[in-house]
Parts: sequence; C-alpha cells; structure tokens
Amino acid sequence: MNIIGEYIKKERKKIGLTQEEFALRSGLGLRFVRELEQGKETVRMDKVNQALSMFGMVAVPGKKE
Repeated sequence: MNIIGEYIKKERKKIGLTQEEFALRSGLGLRFVRELEQGKETVRMDKVNQALSMFGMVAVPGKKE
C-alpha cells in the first residue's frame, strides 16, 4: 500500500493541493488521506480507489514484488 500512498502524495503535490484540499475535493476524510499517504497497512480499497480516481487511476490486483 505504501506505493499507492506515495503516488497519491506525489500527484497531490504536483497539482498543488494540501491534504485538506485533496480530502475535500475527493470526498474523503482528512484522517484517511493522512493515513494513506503515511503508508497505513489497513485501508478500505473503495476509499483508495476514490482517491486514485482524482488522477484517473484505479487499484487492481497484481503480483507482489
């Protein structure tokens, strides 16, 4: 999950949004956004996909590296 959190943080900063602004625009809670970007191991996938949809992305199953 850390890869996704890092991606979201990088892309959020690229478009110039604070965590709070991103949370408001994506319809997610600020706490969730913070925890996701910090690499929390247990998060709801529907919310992860809600965050990723801000960048036209979706989480899909893949082989573990």
